[in-house]
Amino acid sequence: MARFAARIHVLLASDAPTGLVIRRGPSKSVATLLWNRNTDEFQLGQWLRGRIYERRSDLSPDGKHFLYFAMNGKWETETRGSWTAISRAPFLKALATFPKGDCWHGGGLWTGIRKYWLNDGHGHTILRNTTVVRRDPKWHPTEYYGGECPGVYYPRLIRDGWTLKETVRVGKWKDKVIFEKPCPGGWVLRKVAHAEVGAPPGKGCYWDEHELNQSSSEALIACPEWEWADLDGKRLVWAAEGRLEAGRLTTHGLVDKKTLYDFNDMAFAPIEAPY
Repeated sequence: MARFAARIHVLLASDAPTGLVIRRGPSKSVATLLWNRNTDEFQLGQWLRGRIYERRSDLSPDGKHFLYFAMNGKWETETRGSWTAISRAPFLKALATFPKGDCWHGGGLWTGIRKYWLNDGHGHTILRNTTVVRRDPKWHPTEYYGGECPGVYYPRLIRDGWTLKETVRVGKWKDKVIFEKPCPGGWVLRKVAHAEVGAPPGKGCYWDEHELNQSSSEALIACPEWEWADLDGKRLVWAAEGRLEAGRLTTHGLVDKKTLYDFNDMAFAPIEAPY
C-alpha cells in the first residue's frame, strides 16, 4: 500500500500573528498545532481519532478560538458521529458542541472576534453551548457554493483577500475554481480548488494546487506539490510533502526558502486540554 506524506492545511488569524495547523495522517488521525508566526514556534494541541474537515473550519480573528467540523462515524453517541464544535485554539476540547449526524453542511465562519456563522444546512442540535462566543444570526454568505466544503471554504478565501476569478466545469463530477491573490515582486499566487469524484491518489474529493504568475514578464512557477499556500505579511508560506515552508518573492522569483516545520514523524498521543 502506498504511503503518503502528512496532509497539511493552515488557518491564519487575521488580527494576530498566529495560525492553526491541521495535520492529518493516517487518514483517521488528525492533530492541531498553534503556530506563532513571529517566532515560527509550534505548540501541539490535541489529536482526534477521526476527521476534521479543514475546509469547513475557521480560526477566530484574534487566534484564540477554533471552529471546526469533525466526524468519527460513531453515529450512536451523543455527538451523533459528526459535529460542529468551538474550542480554545489549538485544543479540540469543545466549549460548544453541535451534533450533526451526517456530513452535509456543518462547520462555519467567524464573523468577528466573538461572533460566528454556523453552517446549519439540514440542522444541528445543541449538546453544549457557551457565552464566551455567540452565534451571529444576521450573517450568511452572499453566494451559495453547495452543501459540502466549498460552501464554507470559498467564502473564507474571499473574506481573506482571495479573488474568485473563474469556475471551470471539467466534467460531470469535476470542477476547478480559480482564486488569485497579489504578492510582492509583481507576482500573483493562483490557487486552483478542485472538486471531483475520483481524485488522484493521496487526494480527497476537495484538493488544491498552486502556481505563481508574474504578469510583467509572463513568468510562471508551477508548484504542483503545494497543497496549501498563502501570504503571511510579506513572505509566502506553503505546505508540501508534510512540511510547512516559507520564502520571499522578489522580481526575480522565490528566494530564501526554508522549512519551518516537518510534521511527518508525528504520531497519535492522548493529550488533555488545560481547561
